[in-house]
Amino acid sequence: MAKSTLKYNVFNFFKLPSAWWCGVRLQHIDTTKAVVTVKHRWFNQNPFNSMFWAVQGMAAEYATGIMVIDQIEKSGKKISMLVASNNATFTKKATGRITFTCEDGHLIEDAIAKTVATGEGQIFTMKSVGVNKDGVVVSTFNFDWTIRLRK
Repeated sequence: MAKSTLKYNVFNFFKLPSAWWCGVRLQHIDTTKAVVTVKHRWFNQNPFNSMFWAVQGMAAEYATGIMVIDQIEKSGKKISMLVASNNATFTKKATGRITFTCEDGHLIEDAIAKTVATGEGQIFTMKSVGVNKDGVVVSTFNFDWTIRLRK
């Protein structure tokens, strides 16, 4: 998996430079789970000395979206993807290293199979949960992803 995480962190540098500069890094990816970390620093803080909500959102979205990208690539099909909507809940100040985990990769394969079989777009919701070093949940994000075959 180290090769995959390195590949995607390089992708992050070139395609999502603001996320890379804020410290968003992929730690683990497989077909069902992705783990992304980001560390609270001066560069990504808000006036309340915690991590800016948008930085948390970048890391949370990356944890979901990188699995979508990976499975689309593995399918060999030309499929577009887009976040249709998202929502978030913040439960504690985000300081230190925050780890976002998404375990909804199983939803992607089904959606890809349906969009290939029917030619119609599919929508599925993936959850990314951010925890601090003590394992306390600081934020939870839900992303509604849409995929469809490119024409």
